Amino acid sequence: MRAIVLHPRLPSKDEDTPGVRDPEARLEEAVGLTAAIDLETVHSEVLTVNRPRPSTLFGGGQIERFQALAEAMEVEVVVIDHALTPVQQRNLEKGLNVKVIDRTQLILEIFGARARTHEGRLQVELASLTFQRSRLVRSWTHLERQRGGAGFLGGPGERQLELDRRLIGDRITRIKRELEEVKRTRELHREARRRVPFPIVALVGYTNAGKSTLFNKLSGASVMAQDLLFATLDPTMRRIDLPGGRTVIVSDTVGFISDLPTHLVAAFRATLEEVTEADLVLHVRDISHPDTEAQKHDVLAVLEDLGVDETTRPGRMLDVLNKIDRLPEERRITLRNEVARLNDTVCVSAVTGEGIADLVKAIDGFLSANHRVVTLHVDYADGEITAWLHSHGDIIDRIDDDTGSTITVGLDPSTLARAEKRFGERFQRLN
Repeated sequence: MRAIVLHPRLPSKDEDTPGVRDPEARLEEAVGLTAAIDLETVHSEVLTVNRPRPSTLFGGGQIERFQALAEAMEVEVVVIDHALTPVQQRNLEKGLNVKVIDRTQLILEIFGARARTHEGRLQVELASLTFQRSRLVRSWTHLERQRGGAGFLGGPGERQLELDRRLIGDRITRIKRELEEVKRTRELHREARRRVPFPIVALVGYTNAGKSTLFNKLSGASVMAQDLLFATLDPTMRRIDLPGGRTVIVSDTVGFISDLPTHLVAAFRATLEEVTEADLVLHVRDISHPDTEAQKHDVLAVLEDLGVDETTRPGRMLDVLNKIDRLPEERRITLRNEVARLNDTVCVSAVTGEGIADLVKAIDGFLSANHRVVTLHVDYADGEITAWLHSHGDIIDRIDDDTGSTITVGLDPSTLARAEKRFGERFQRLN
């Protein structure tokens, strides 16, 4: 299906503000989103709109030009990289004589096409229905003025409007009920992980930053990873063993994007709760992208909305600057020198494997920093405890005498709680 992609450049006072995207970069991203649902973009353009019109957003001359262009290029869809009101969308479709979708609908289409699990489909349907319900008000305006019977009775348009609204409302209620079950199941899974408490490392980042490729490199998994916006939606978790002997669970999550529809953030909150529960968050960034700083700003804004930021989890986020293989050699050397002076940043290439060893070491170091140092006495006859401590903690010191071993070990709080529960009175702490 052939498409035209338009990014309206509206009057703004903060184009130079950090985190504000360059219009050409926004247009390029919109073309990428369009390609993600197999639309062929035959024309794309940043369109300056000095005086946005409430009825059509664009001026009459602009609409005429693109109507002629769409007809000449046999275009079936026009994608507007901006939120449209129902009135604007309807009037643009009349003026352009083709189907028109806005940014929110485009992202919903992608999510609908990519969701694979039952939970993912429910979340997408919930977001889509919530979006549709907000647009029903204008769906039947051609019938609303028709009145029948007594003056207080609505016409067929109003009856149809109420019917649609009720049907959508009923379906939303059912989906929310099913998602509550999903949420409870996820909480049961988390409780199970707490009983066998391996630390959780969550990957977050802008869409197409390389999270899934990095996830595959770390875990040896084969999660779908393509140079494509929103290549993966459904969260995946894998167990990996760090060189120091510690076992962690790595979680790959859905990618973020600027102006992510609020319906989607709300619908995917159950999935994104994996991030709020994580012991360590890896913020994967495409350092080769010209808008990497703006993308970082967008991701941090969503994380803050979820309650995950430096105020709630100080020192629990690691910046992973990915795709350094795409940088010129001189820039790579400069970047590596800059990062060498930082404690919370690592340079990697998930494709070539460069820097992966440094990342694994940094993950181990971050998790070790939260360790509790305890000293305990272990009888020689109780070799199970000694072996368990060697496999689950960092042995700092060990002194053997006639009665047994005095062992000083570093354990993260959850592992310490697990040891105390597992060994009971045999776990003889001296501090």
